Amino acid sequence: MHRLVARVAGILLTTALFTSPAAFAQLPGLAPANDGSAAAADSQAPAAAQGPTAIPVGDIASRISDDERFLEEVRLRTAGADPTDRLVPALAAIERSVNEKSKQFRSSDLMQLPVMRLESLDRHWRFDARQFAQWREDMKLLVATPTTDAQDVARRRADWVATRDAAADSRLPAPLLARVTAMIAQLDQAEALLSKPLVRQIELGRRANRLEARITAGQASVAAAIKHIDRRLMRLDASPIWAMPRSTDNTPALSALGNGLKIEAEFLREYSKSDGGNQRALHALQALLLAALLWLAWRARRGDLPTAQHPSYGRVLRRPMSSWLLLAMMGIPLFEPNAPLMLHQFAMLVALVPVLRMLPLEARGLFGPWPLAATAFYLLQRFEFLLLGNSHVYRWYLLGLAMLAMLLTLWLLWRARVRRGNTPPARAVRLLRAGAWAGVAMLAVSVLANVFGNVSLAETLVSALIDSGYVALALYASVNVASALVHAMLHLAAGAGVRVVGDSADTMSALAARGLALAGIVGWVIFTMQQFRIWRPAYALARDILQHAFTFGEISISLGNVLVFAIAVVVAFLSARAVRYLLRNEVLPKMSLPRGVDNSIASLSYYAMLMLGLLLALSAAGFKVGQLAFVFGALGVGIGLGLQDVVKNFVSGLILMFERPIQPGDVVDVGGTNGRVRMIGMRSTTISTFEGADVVVPNGLLLSEKLTNWTLLDRRRRLDVPVGVAYGSDVSAVIALLRETVVSTKDVAESPAPTVLFIGMGASSLDFSVRAWTHEYDDWVLVRSDLVTRIHTALVQAGIEIPFPQQDVHLRSVPDGWLRPRDAGAIDEDRNGTPSRDD
Repeated sequence: MHRLVARVAGILLTTALFTSPAAFAQLPGLAPANDGSAAAADSQAPAAAQGPTAIPVGDIASRISDDERFLEEVRLRTAGADPTDRLVPALAAIERSVNEKSKQFRSSDLMQLPVMRLESLDRHWRFDARQFAQWREDMKLLVATPTTDAQDVARRRADWVATRDAAADSRLPAPLLARVTAMIAQLDQAEALLSKPLVRQIELGRRANRLEARITAGQASVAAAIKHIDRRLMRLDASPIWAMPRSTDNTPALSALGNGLKIEAEFLREYSKSDGGNQRALHALQALLLAALLWLAWRARRGDLPTAQHPSYGRVLRRPMSSWLLLAMMGIPLFEPNAPLMLHQFAMLVALVPVLRMLPLEARGLFGPWPLAATAFYLLQRFEFLLLGNSHVYRWYLLGLAMLAMLLTLWLLWRARVRRGNTPPARAVRLLRAGAWAGVAMLAVSVLANVFGNVSLAETLVSALIDSGYVALALYASVNVASALVHAMLHLAAGAGVRVVGDSADTMSALAARGLALAGIVGWVIFTMQQFRIWRPAYALARDILQHAFTFGEISISLGNVLVFAIAVVVAFLSARAVRYLLRNEVLPKMSLPRGVDNSIASLSYYAMLMLGLLLALSAAGFKVGQLAFVFGALGVGIGLGLQDVVKNFVSGLILMFERPIQPGDVVDVGGTNGRVRMIGMRSTTISTFEGADVVVPNGLLLSEKLTNWTLLDRRRRLDVPVGVAYGSDVSAVIALLRETVVSTKDVAESPAPTVLFIGMGASSLDFSVRAWTHEYDDWVLVRSDLVTRIHTALVQAGIEIPFPQQDVHLRSVPDGWLRPRDAGAIDEDRNGTPSRDD
């Protein structure tokens, strides 16, 4: 019987393979994985599609040897247990979860559940969908090898059958024919071995497909129920409070509440057992955070941190356990947004006391008793789920909670106004007061909605206001704790000599605090929109707008692609700047590199990251290779027509990076511009002149013009001081005096040794030249000034006269008539003052 079943399965499998090899891969649950085995099967598909081929007589021996090795490998792979046995328990667990939810909550019953229960159910269904997707991936990996083996066995058997059928025409020898028949028998046995697990895998795949359909239907039902509740927020869904029936049967409601709690607890248990990457990351981060807080608290007690300047930060470090508990609990919604709502609510309840303890000191004067009131109302609201089984009590409790919150808010506003008096409020106080009045208005609407029968709207407004107020406090305290951690770490890094931080620890700490505050505001806005039931429609509208495509020929662009491109470019730019900053200030200075190599590496890394980021941004925006080729082709045409200078400067920038004739900090003369190189870019170089101007010089000019670099090999500078003394001075004495003066001048280099040269006899002086060197180019002006001052003082003290150009004019009387009037302007005076006539 088993041989008959195996034979029939083999025939069906062979027929399917040789009729349509791709059809086998489409069987339920047996889609091959995208790995090497699938690629091998794809490579053999054309041969199978062509049908069986008789094996040449000369190749029969070698083919028998190959097929026997192959069959032995198949036997070894199938000798153990069926690999799908490991998948059955996981699939059964998912089926139990789906069955339990489907049994407890029918589509019609979902409309009557509170929206919070529906949100929890939606998370549960999505969790089941993720678990099933992981199971499906495991299934594909496990069945890939048996599927490929079955395909190979069927193909090889068909070839041997074709060879046996062609034996009469080819006059195949009897021994070879016997070997062929034996090989077909061995292949039949292999088909029998593979048929049973394959049939089981096909059945398991069909079972998985049915489960997937149920998961999809459950998600759709919950989504439809949530949409229905969102639509009926503006409709009356109950009788007015004065017309409520006096007695109702609460047994079904209590039963539904108990079942809901049971399913929620089961969801929490399943989620905790799942091997999620976010859970592992959160646990690791919590452990590192605890160690960091304890270490920072110890350093703060030693006085290594400037806590006196920031009392709120010092308060954080004095309470490390409260700080850790607050951040650990707030990290659960952040790292595990799809976790059960029960886990999120438990985390927020655990954080109640740390939130109040870790609020900044200035919050007491700013908020007054508001934090205590918000925390108390959040705690009171958590008890309302105990009353869901009795609609009367729940409705009255909700009404009383709204009225109490409204009256307390009004009293706190009046109290704050009386205490403030005529003092104008600060901006933060005005914002808080405006938010409080908006809350009063919403609470009043909630009270009226509850009284007149719109319980859904009343419940949404009360819970959204209380939850958003408490979460705002929790985020405010968390941002304060995180800012204190960043501030402490930056100051410790600065004290340890980390160059990246340097003297900008306070600036970087302030920027980090602003970034954390911005992230907290964004998170609070998203949470508040979810609580007020406007996140889903707003998200759907934004998604539709961003996904709307504009087509221009072969290029299709949507607003979402543009947004993704812009964000990717900004991220690439910031990442490139950060990498360049780290390389220049932290990594490369610690390495022994030739002069200028560090700047070249940092600059080239910056532009390489920019180019890579641009390509990734284009890819993320949805551009295809053909579209990019079109863009680059158009860019090439633009370069050929009018961007030659840009390309020339760009190539010159690359040459400057590799040859390094100049580096930032060098003092250069180029094109009549003298100054210090401030920045070398790919297109131009910025030179700061000594007059305070920044000159942008194209890189092509630096290579084509004469470039003088005063600090290319060293920072020495020669000083030339001309000195003139009066005729009659002793030349040897003057040279000795000048040499003694220059040698004793501070910051004059000993090597090369200073020299004093007698260079000639001028019109009114004996001319000398004092030549000396200074080691630091930046000091040469001061050193020269000091040297000139000392030379002047030495000459004056030695009584050596310093001449200056002068002329002596001697006047004498001229006889009348000796000069004609027309010659009056033609008289020259020579150096002795002797007049002469032109004639």
